[in-house]
Amino acid sequence: MTTGQTTPDPAHTVPAPVTMLGPDFPFEYDEHLAHPDGLGSVPAENHGREVAIIGGGLSGMVTAYELMRLGLRPVVYEADRIGGRLRSQPFGGPHGPVAELGGMRFPLSSRALFHYIDHLGLRTSPFPNPLSEATPSTVVELGGESFYARGYDDLPDFLKDVADAWHEALGEIGFADAQRAIAGRDVPRLKELWNELVLSLDEETFSGFLANSKAFGSRSFRHREVFGQVGFGTGGWDTDFPNSMLEILRVIFTNADEDHQMIHGGAQQLPVGLWQDTPECAHWPAGTSLESLHGGSPLPGVARIARDGSDDGRFEVTDRWGSTRSYDAVVVTCQVWLLSARIDVDESLFSPDLWMAMERTHYMQSSKTFVRVDRPFWKDVDPATGRDVMSMTLTDRLNRATYLLEDDGAASICLSYTWNDDALKWLALPVEERVRLQLHSLRKIYPDVDIASHIVGDPITVSWESDPNFMGAFKANLPGHYRYQRRLFSHFVQDDLPAHRRGIFLAGDDISWTAGWAEGAVTTALNAVWGVVRHFGGGSAPGNPGPGDRFADLAPVALPDGL
Repeated sequence: MTTGQTTPDPAHTVPAPVTMLGPDFPFEYDEHLAHPDGLGSVPAENHGREVAIIGGGLSGMVTAYELMRLGLRPVVYEADRIGGRLRSQPFGGPHGPVAELGGMRFPLSSRALFHYIDHLGLRTSPFPNPLSEATPSTVVELGGESFYARGYDDLPDFLKDVADAWHEALGEIGFADAQRAIAGRDVPRLKELWNELVLSLDEETFSGFLANSKAFGSRSFRHREVFGQVGFGTGGWDTDFPNSMLEILRVIFTNADEDHQMIHGGAQQLPVGLWQDTPECAHWPAGTSLESLHGGSPLPGVARIARDGSDDGRFEVTDRWGSTRSYDAVVVTCQVWLLSARIDVDESLFSPDLWMAMERTHYMQSSKTFVRVDRPFWKDVDPATGRDVMSMTLTDRLNRATYLLEDDGAASICLSYTWNDDALKWLALPVEERVRLQLHSLRKIYPDVDIASHIVGDPITVSWESDPNFMGAFKANLPGHYRYQRRLFSHFVQDDLPAHRRGIFLAGDDISWTAGWAEGAVTTALNAVWGVVRHFGGGSAPGNPGPGDRFADLAPVALPDGL
């Protein structure tokens, strides 16, 4: 199923790019979005009917935006602000930097995501990951010893051997074959390769995979330890060690950890831009936007979801101030833990198996701390060494990763970006104490640099696990969770559900196979759009089948439940 490619002289063939054509459900969302006939249609008699959208993050905005274009009336409920975990917190002033508290780097392989980024004309440029071309220099500091590198070739031989071990370990499970299948959109081959890996690796942790591989098994424990501390790509991997190896392979196979872009002015511009955009729509007059349909702001957060008891089985959604409205369909895009911990949801709306999958969802903790600085002083050169006075830093100290950020001259530093146990170390500390400890660690690495003298204004921090509207940063499946994820992802295809469980759809990156990446928020939103359209008697555009139309052919492999 190779599309959009030509067959020139083989000597001059340019390899097709690797995209986030997810191996579990390799539906070509990017081509579905780009099709000139659009996503589908709803019968005219159903135009204007209301659909409740729970959550105003990226998934909620994509769902609402596309349903509006199809002539339905999405009604967005949001407990805080438009954007969800695309939260760009300004430091103050119209020309200052922003702190990207959630998503801050987006792989070019996310073609469905970039459909909307490009549509809104948002400007992007390479993100300064360790050793990337956008990063002038990187410092790796382990056990009190620092290594300075402008590129991969400057790394010491031991770190290169760690990288070699990782590439060899991936080779043991057919990494190159899988990437060729993804790049060539060879769906049958991709499914064949991936389904075998699901069967063999569903119960395997990331750390177990490394230890059991020939590549790392023939090397020292120190190789695995250093790989966990500094990794390759965005940095260290050890906070992912307890997670399912399948989660890691989904990232690696689809280049989700490479070629990252930052959005100038902040990633929150994307969901806000969809909220404000005025696309051509069925039914609605020119100039209609989600913002205009809502009179300028979404409805408050949701307190309760239930059936209303009517003959046609509509849904009642009650907001936190007690106002109740009825809807023909509901799309839930918030993190699924909220459906039991924060929202009173009628248990009969979902099967016990689906409730089990929601309750077993595992979320990663995540913490970031940012400071604004007066200028990008890290570009200064130490006359004694000829090196940058400060670099993008990976360390085994509390900070773990420190990023040096510049957006059109406005400078800031992400002093620390951590996950899981490393994030929990910051949870009880106020922002001032976080900054003090982070600067203390950086002074050990850069004893001659007075970072504090460059800080302007107040710092900004986040711990997503302490936010009651999220309760965690992003889903990360544990070993044995494949069956749970399959139930969540497949819920949008509802033909086999009893009538009282149809019409409410799950979306969001935790429903996807690629949680933690905005692509999953977009693709599950498109799944929900297909489900709602079908619920209202509509269908996909001729010649452009939607994800549900292809589900029987592409469905994630079903693992056996018996002995």
